Amino acid sequence: FRLFPLREHGMNWRARPLTCQEIQAFRKSKEVMDRFIRAYRLMLGFYGINLVNEETGELERAENWRERFENLNRFSHNNLRITRILKCLGEMGYEDYQVHLVKFFLTETLVEETLPNVKRSALDYFLFTVRSKEKRRELVHYAWQHFKPQSSFVWGPRDKLRKYR
Repeated sequence: FRLFPLREHGMNWRARPLTCQEIQAFRKSKEVMDRFIRAYRLMLGFYGINLVNEETGELERAENWRERFENLNRFSHNNLRITRILKCLGEMGYEDYQVHLVKFFLTETLVEETLPNVKRSALDYFLFTVRSKEKRRELVHYAWQHFKPQSSFVWGPRDKLRKYR
């Protein structure tokens, strides 16, 4: 059993992908969803992040963020796990959580510049796990606004980004 199961194969080829029926059963079970949120909190803590609001998915840096971010910057395999968590959030119906987690990483990589080695994964992978097309567009625009140099931004068409909103 995987902590954040998906409908696709991951690195462990022995792990069976989830079926749509299993996802629906999980989503209907309060016990399973409570465990899912506990697992999410646990992983966030490992990355130096706190879930501030369970209703909205709002996040903040944890007290130990500096040492945990150092780990994130040093070991890129964490980026695969974060992508998996983001995809699983979408499968389990936590699309708002996806948006908050992606925005957290965009802010830390592009604005605060605390996670330079996570920046490519945030832009190449994390961003595009967000299921809501509208929210994904907002996040791409946010990334474009904070990307330096803006002329090198390749994750969206510049003419549309300039006109956005």
